[in-house]
Amino acid sequence: MVKSGYPSVVVLPDMETPEPTILDFLEKRFPTISRHTWETRMKKGNVHDELDRPISINSPYVPGKRVHYYREVEKEAPIPFTENIIYKDPHLLVVCKPHFLPVIPAGPYVNECLLNRLKRITDNPFLTPVNRIDRETAGLVVFSVQKDTRAIYHDLFMGSRVNKTYEAICVNTRLAQRSEWVVENRIVRGTPFFRMKTENGIPNARTHIHLVKSTKSKIFFRLNPITGKKHQLRLHLSSLGYGILNDRYYPNLLPEKEPDFSNPLQLLAKTLSFKDPFTGKKLEFSSPRTLSKDW
Repeated sequence: MVKSGYPSVVVLPDMETPEPTILDFLEKRFPTISRHTWETRMKKGNVHDELDRPISINSPYVPGKRVHYYREVEKEAPIPFTENIIYKDPHLLVVCKPHFLPVIPAGPYVNECLLNRLKRITDNPFLTPVNRIDRETAGLVVFSVQKDTRAIYHDLFMGSRVNKTYEAICVNTRLAQRSEWVVENRIVRGTPFFRMKTENGIPNARTHIHLVKSTKSKIFFRLNPITGKKHQLRLHLSSLGYGILNDRYYPNLLPEKEPDFSNPLQLLAKTLSFKDPFTGKKLEFSSPRTLSKDW
């Protein structure tokens, strides 16, 4: 078994009808992880509170309690690409993530993720991402360096006060009748659990899309998401009839297979800019990465 070198953390919410035990909560909070797995982690001492006191299968639910747990996988394949640190100051670390590398531990990855790599490099256990991008997507991710100012930067992203630009190369399956779109709809969790879908209701996702150039087979888009829903850009481009090159989830879910490192998803989180809440200075960052030039 491969164990994560750093714990993941979940805070027990203040619920009207709390679960009887922390184990009961964890089983419902993480439906893809079996109760037996949580019991095994607890027996191994891999679940504890913020004071390093062990949490057992009978530990009662306490709202506000922070639960630390170590993820384990049977084996973990290395991701043969390296991240780039773009910027750092006393509050922030801005990093350009390669394709295929998850931001946080997920699925079969515990140590091969951007967060744990950076904790090892910086020797800073308090690093926390304040924005995230898909494992398949490359580009800019912002990390909080210290606890005291974390919420302030997190609120920048949650409050849509960060200007973000993405680039995407899509399969050119239809003649575009225009060069700009505003896509706005409601995105919710779909089936299987890792896919998203749209449904009727109050919109919660909005993207400005610009067609930059095209050939007979491919089309290049620049995207400015106003919101940050999971898989938002992949769904919005797909809704226009343009699937992103090498996308295995949208518009159709393809059979699972080993990652093809030679054919990454052609989606890049290219730029970020915002007004720093402490200095008042405008901060602007750009990824040095580019998408495929095989036109």
